[in-house]
Amino acid sequence: MSVNSLTGAARTHVTTVIVGAGQAGMSASFYLCEAGVDHVVLERYKRFHAWKEDRWDSFCLVTPNWQCKLPDFPYRGDDPTGFMVKDEIIAYVEGFCDSFDAPLREGVTVTRVEKVNGIFEVDTDQGLWSADNVIVASGGYDRPITPPFASKLAPGITQIHSKSYRRPSDIPNGTCLVVGTGQSGVQLMEDLSIARRDVRLAVGPAPRSPRWYRGKDATDWLHQMGYYDITIAQQPDPKSTEAKTNHYMSGRDGGHEIDLRRFAMQGLQMYGSVSDMDGTTIRFLPDLEQNLDDADKSYVGIRTLIDDYIAREGIDAPLEPPFEKVWRPDAEITEIDAAVEGITSVLWCIGFRPNYDWLQVDCLDARGRPVHTRGVCDEDGMFFLGLGWLHTWGSGRFLSVAEDAAHVAMTIASQNKSATKRVKSAV
Repeated sequence: MSVNSLTGAARTHVTTVIVGAGQAGMSASFYLCEAGVDHVVLERYKRFHAWKEDRWDSFCLVTPNWQCKLPDFPYRGDDPTGFMVKDEIIAYVEGFCDSFDAPLREGVTVTRVEKVNGIFEVDTDQGLWSADNVIVASGGYDRPITPPFASKLAPGITQIHSKSYRRPSDIPNGTCLVVGTGQSGVQLMEDLSIARRDVRLAVGPAPRSPRWYRGKDATDWLHQMGYYDITIAQQPDPKSTEAKTNHYMSGRDGGHEIDLRRFAMQGLQMYGSVSDMDGTTIRFLPDLEQNLDDADKSYVGIRTLIDDYIAREGIDAPLEPPFEKVWRPDAEITEIDAAVEGITSVLWCIGFRPNYDWLQVDCLDARGRPVHTRGVCDEDGMFFLGLGWLHTWGSGRFLSVAEDAAHVAMTIASQNKSATKRVKSAV
């Protein structure tokens, strides 16, 4: 037991507090359990809440199942090149959590973390803790992003964020404008299209990727090429890489790439980036063609990387026809009247921001982003896990979260040599 520095209230002391019970937090717990390091995992909802409650019904992985590599719990199904759907993903992560005895406390909201006299004080709505180390594994999806001008849209037009979307019936009758073309935006546009709902798309600057190319899934080629081993520190511009939107494609129905130009040929009305709203007026930047071109540039760039690798290694792989743009906009539409166009809803798919308001430790930059090296902060005892490009492309995914968790666990266990050995043997 320790004592609250301000109130004198008793605190339960552990070596490490982990905030968040998603795949990152539970991976860290796995390795700390292996090392014999006492700790507690604090989760404000239930374990893996985001997988269970914050995904739409038809959600599936975008990366192949073989990339699911949680600690000592790789994908063991009979479809390694397929893409698990929502219920299968939940069964996978629950199975991992059931494979060891984590010291998990659910329904506990952390309200303050502050370092006082070299010890972290961790306040929660269910009691007080103190710790030598804190691992923040709460992810980056706390606050759905909507632009300030969204408040000016006519109240009769329903606004929904991707976090709240579950199925096409959630969308009111009429035309839905999907805003954003990251992975969520294009997949929800497709979900509505499959349901024969009237949907339009505001295209942002997100890149896209091939799916199946020259006899393999593109992600298989990138893995074989060693792309997923490249660290953030090895990137030409780490900050730019860290801020990039994920490439869009789909794992639905066995996986396929998404070429928005082909959707346009089938009748999808597209606009550029949304720039303003006022009543029923919605304005767009004249950047539709540029955004489509930039997405295709990324797409062709990945194909070229694979082509060069195949040629360099002398690999026998089937040829593919060169990429062709099958459609281009005749003109840029920069303003519409939603009432005239029959738009009754806007589905925002432009991302999230993390919430670190409770974190009163000097470990964030001026933008509010964690400052760390592979999850280890300069502030002694402070760690982060589960963020995109924490170390490599796979850090925020099933592919490499275990490797990052092992690294953080070894750093903590280095205070105890026998614990360090146990962690190394578990990796």
